[in-house]
Amino acid sequence: MKASQHSITRGTSSTIKKGKGLRDIKSKSIVSLKSFVMSTLQNHVQLLGNVGQDPVVTTLESGRKVARFSMATNEHYKNAKGEKETQTHWHNIVAWGKTAELVESYVGKGKELAVTGKLKTRSYTTDTGESRYITEVEAGEILLLGGKATR
Repeated sequence: MKASQHSITRGTSSTIKKGKGLRDIKSKSIVSLKSFVMSTLQNHVQLLGNVGQDPVVTTLESGRKVARFSMATNEHYKNAKGEKETQTHWHNIVAWGKTAELVESYVGKGKELAVTGKLKTRSYTTDTGESRYITEVEAGEILLLGGKATR
């Protein structure tokens, strides 16, 4: 055993003493860290914007509530001429359970919110039999920010 390995393995677990060097331990730790980071960042959405219309809250047969509303986010940039431009993006937000109850009580048109959640795509059939797809943000957390909503 090399001296550098001996000093590293002294007092550690038996699996490390069986000849695994520091390089092996580091690579496994990095892989674990990457897996953790990727699992927490995968399909993660953060939005900061204003509610476009009063939320529609529905109580399901099970008693669980679902709230749906649109949210506008603004992107500011300078065009080729150096003029300030604003581009507005609209998002469909869906909140369930306690989050939906919070939306029902405190959120209205114009309210500034921060929303974290994940993207969900679902399909439905129109009355004419046409299949449609919609992508929504399923809210995990909603933070109420400044500004009064018009309710």
